[in-house]
Amino acid sequence: MNTTKQRLLLLSDLWGKEKSDWITYYTSILENHFEIEYYDSCDLGTIDKSDYSEENLHHQFVNGGIDRAVSTLIQKEKQKISVLGFSIGGTIAWKAALLGLKIENLFAISSTRLRHETEKPLGKIKLFYGENDTFRPNNDWVNKMNLEQNLIPNQDHECYTNEEIAQKICKIIVAEMTK
Repeated sequence: MNTTKQRLLLLSDLWGKEKSDWITYYTSILENHFEIEYYDSCDLGTIDKSDYSEENLHHQFVNGGIDRAVSTLIQKEKQKISVLGFSIGGTIAWKAALLGLKIENLFAISSTRLRHETEKPLGKIKLFYGENDTFRPNNDWVNKMNLEQNLIPNQDHECYTNEEIAQKICKIIVAEMTK
């Protein structure tokens, strides 16, 4: 019997490892079921963190950082994998999948930049957004992409940093990947 755990990559939001204490809400549950690999999206995209402001980090990501992160991720990951991406991390995974990263499952939480995408990658995709996230993709985009988005009631963009929400999302991931 093969007891090797499936791999699950976690891709950080734009803050990277410095502001991700909340990631333990996910790893503490998911590491019981999967082999977890965590990537700091800033490291993948060679983002300069000397000005550690949201505006500066975001600017660097949209001006080449996302593309660099996508290339780096594709170079690092050659096997079929599943990905849990937070905000910019979900966008990086989506774009990497379009360029050849073999993604079996993509779980993207608060990946609002996906609203600009016109192509859908292969693999199973589950999207999660806070119901009050102003920049989440609209229903037309969701329908055009033939996807469904799971809306988290009364939550905004950083809903994924909430422990209770993390537990619910982990339960969905475990159910999806072990069926």
